Amino acid sequence: MEIFSTTTLLLIVCLIFLILSITHARKHQNKGKLPPGPTPLPFIGNILQLDGKEIFKSLNQLSEKYGPVYTIHMGMEKVVVLCSCDAVKEALIDNADDFGARGHMPLLDKISSGGYGVVASNGERWKQLRRFSLMTLRNFGMGKRTIEERIQEEAHFLTEEFRKTKCLPVDPTFYFSKAVSNVICSVVFGNRFEYEDKDFLQLMSYLHEIFRGFSSVWGQMYNIYPKVFGKIPGPHHKMFKAIDGIKNFIAERVKMHKETLDPSSPQDFIDCFLIKMEQEKDLPQTEFHMEGILNTTFDLFGAGTETVSTTLRYGLLILLKHADVEAKVQEEIDHVIGRDRSPCMDDRSQMPYTEAVIYEIQRYADIVPMSVPHTVTRDITFRGYHLPEGTEVIPVLTSVHADPEKFKDPQTFNPENFLDENNRFKANDAFMPFSSGKRICIGEGLGRMELFLYFTSLLQNFTFKPVIPKEEIDLTPTGSGLGNVPPEYKCCIIPR
Repeated sequence: MEIFSTTTLLLIVCLIFLILSITHARKHQNKGKLPPGPTPLPFIGNILQLDGKEIFKSLNQLSEKYGPVYTIHMGMEKVVVLCSCDAVKEALIDNADDFGARGHMPLLDKISSGGYGVVASNGERWKQLRRFSLMTLRNFGMGKRTIEERIQEEAHFLTEEFRKTKCLPVDPTFYFSKAVSNVICSVVFGNRFEYEDKDFLQLMSYLHEIFRGFSSVWGQMYNIYPKVFGKIPGPHHKMFKAIDGIKNFIAERVKMHKETLDPSSPQDFIDCFLIKMEQEKDLPQTEFHMEGILNTTFDLFGAGTETVSTTLRYGLLILLKHADVEAKVQEEIDHVIGRDRSPCMDDRSQMPYTEAVIYEIQRYADIVPMSVPHTVTRDITFRGYHLPEGTEVIPVLTSVHADPEKFKDPQTFNPENFLDENNRFKANDAFMPFSSGKRICIGEGLGRMELFLYFTSLLQNFTFKPVIPKEEIDLTPTGSGLGNVPPEYKCCIIPR
């Protein structure tokens, strides 16, 4: 009787899931003529056809059968996948307004408290927060000489930390995280942190855990079944604790800023936001309140740290495998900059090979392979298909960066992808490491500046050596979800 009861219960649960799936499908079947795609199973959709460790590869493989625009079912949710350079550009650039909304992503909801902040918000909220954030960042030097000087200063601190390693093998992960984070911290919080500051080290650990979690199988399953995976135990809960840890730190910082705020002389982003909150405190529809400041600050701090630091970490691993490329960059550095002064942004125009290497690192590492989901803002016709308002869209940036029509042998690291026949730097429109269109990263300018100044400063002062034969270095990411997570490694840092 007990076995029968258990079996009956399981059958009832399966029947309920089947009914829900059919009901959900019927509810949406007349809303639009979506592109064709693989046949989904009840409740689970097409997730069995996706490799959880390299989901972007699965999406690319499906496009070989169903074309560059197709529909896939993530659980019971229909998602339109854009899987070619031309399709992504046509959507994000040519139809930027129609594809300009942020899609639903439960992991983002954990950070944004359900749609606050500049990354996950939409509509008027997003417009106001993005406009305010861009204006404030520019006022504090974004894209100007002042922020360049901050990066140069932090590059100096980083080189001094590397000298302390005494040529012994080290993992560079948190060195890069601390250096990159300190630049955005100086803008957002008003100060940089000493590299051994315990609170700072904890913040770096939290960010590392979040990036790994977003790119893990557990994180992807939470995005598909948030109500289920939010209740069952698993490593994804470490990510949730890390999110809470950073929010608590920011809340404490906001409290400290309230006590020292001088409205006539704001010192950082938090001060400016607090002033805006006071100005609009009587407006019932204001977007400048406590949820807004916590989540927007989180967005700037997180995005301003993890993507660039991960690119540096991945880039160094690539150079360890390609020592000839490292040597050619150093040769150009010695010729243009020398050893007696710090690199500056004016040097970039005279260093086409170095610029090409940095672009190729971004293309090859492909740190955010699937972008962040988008949503269609109105009923539209796209490539002969009718996409109703609210249709979820995944622009697969990997399909842009690995387009064989744009890059010769795209699976191979080759800086010549960004050089012309005269060895001058050559731009390529199949290059979107910061995404594109309405949702392009607001920190793109800062990120480009940091990558150039950190790479040139480090290679000016050091040669990096692997601790294993370069033939054994594996560049395959250890996790691929929202981001590509590079393998952990150690290297020896040899002063030049």
